Amino acid sequence: RFHGRSSFIWNGEDKSRGRKVWHNCFERPMKSERHFRASLNYIHHNPVHHGYVRRWQDWPYSSGAEFLHQHGRAQALQFWRDYPVLDYGKDWDIY
Repeated sequence: RFHGRSSFIWNGEDKSRGRKVWHNCFERPMKSERHFRASLNYIHHNPVHHGYVRRWQDWPYSSGAEFLHQHGRAQALQFWRDYPVLDYGKDWDIY
């Protein structure tokens, strides 16, 4: 189990046994290309959504900058339009 092992290790390193590392995190396999792309958009946009940064590439712990470098702005915008996160979590992984 990834979550149990990693949280145990991280809490040990930080001397914080019992701290919740993966709080409200749900692990599920990707069910489709649409599910994968919507999840990627959600992950890249999450720091922007929460106001930590203004642009994907500004968050140092994200693959957003590399994604934009590899695919370019036009392709990233097309992915954003094709796989929106507005209703993320509502039937987004059934296709």
